[in-house]
Amino acid sequence: MKLSQTGLGTIKLNHIDEKYPGQSILLQTGQLVQYGAGLFGYHSIPLLVKRKVEKIIIETLNKYGCIEVLLPTLQPDIIWKNSGRYDHYIQDETMLITKSNKGTFCLAPTGEEAMLEFAREKLKSYKNLPVTYYQIGEKFRNEIRTRGYLLRGKAFVMLDAYSFDINEQEMTKSYENIKKAFLEIFEKIGIKIIPVVANNGAMGGKKSEEFMLISKQGEDKILYDEKTQIGLNTEILEKENYQQYLKEEYGIEDISNFKEIRTMELGHIFQLGTRYSEMMNGKFINQEGKEALYEMGCYGIGVSRIVAALYEENLITDEKWGPCGFSLPKTIAPYFIQIIPKMENQERQKQANEIYTTLKKEGIEVILDDRENISIGSKMKDCKILGTPYMIILGDKAQENKIELENVKTGEKQILTIEEILKMFK
Repeated sequence: MKLSQTGLGTIKLNHIDEKYPGQSILLQTGQLVQYGAGLFGYHSIPLLVKRKVEKIIIETLNKYGCIEVLLPTLQPDIIWKNSGRYDHYIQDETMLITKSNKGTFCLAPTGEEAMLEFAREKLKSYKNLPVTYYQIGEKFRNEIRTRGYLLRGKAFVMLDAYSFDINEQEMTKSYENIKKAFLEIFEKIGIKIIPVVANNGAMGGKKSEEFMLISKQGEDKILYDEKTQIGLNTEILEKENYQQYLKEEYGIEDISNFKEIRTMELGHIFQLGTRYSEMMNGKFINQEGKEALYEMGCYGIGVSRIVAALYEENLITDEKWGPCGFSLPKTIAPYFIQIIPKMENQERQKQANEIYTTLKKEGIEVILDDRENISIGSKMKDCKILGTPYMIILGDKAQENKIELENVKTGEKQILTIEEILKMFK
């Protein structure tokens, strides 16, 4: 990518939001564009971060035997009325609706109803089960109190998955399979997650767990035992006979060592049982030739929330200026190297283009900062703002055959040949 083609210019950071400095930097530098409360557009770099997150999710869920599908976000109101949730969403003004001469349609805040409609015609026999369908797409909720930019918006990208099984025992197996997949996803992304015992709430069902990141930006408070690394949502303590529930479902007998910490929810999994299949007549023919209800589970990861968390958790802070950029994990960074030439020097400009072409040819993601009338110092600051892990600086003193490669996060420098750089990143 050539920076001159992106429209991104050098902007001096001012009045950074102290609570959400990472996303504040993205907004000030035009990497995020706000269209209204809770509505954001992505420029190239954060968009590629989002796509890398999605790629990890897709590859991991496919590995665990899940099937990717894509359902419409705009849905007829009848499927929500069939589940009994339409009135609830309308009364609390969560759901966005549109009316036409063809009827009333809803912008989906979640996907249980649509997925059950999708599965009903395909999973008619026990021979078709078990199966877990998943999709990644945009959802819409009319959040009255949007906050945290991408952390709680009206439109957001999420992974939602749904398992269908013949009985409760098999549903539990699917639930544990997805839990294992989720833990692997977060590890690959580079986020340390705590699985937290949670309350099913309005979703219903028997059991649920949240995937929490310890974060000062989090809205949630949980009880956490550092020794066992087990977390509890404080809402679970409002449950009747919670002590018996914790013992039977999670083997937790004593919570005296648990301490309160602030966290950010990035994922949630539920054992739904037959709640939705019963309301929406979701049935299959079992081994005895009789009709039976699907035992379901549902599983979600907030993709746009993960993007926000990655930027907030990987800030670079200057002792003098404060938050000044990012050092994104290598698995997530869209580009590995940023080439910064002195554009007034024709020889260095030519050298930069040759290095850029060589790296691209070898499949190494690279940015060429070919913007004119901008100092090398300003370009180096912009490299941090874009979250590129390494930079190559080509000033007047640069050598023809030796290249200075700098680690943006640590400041460590190496003098290498182009062949050594290729070997290092390939």
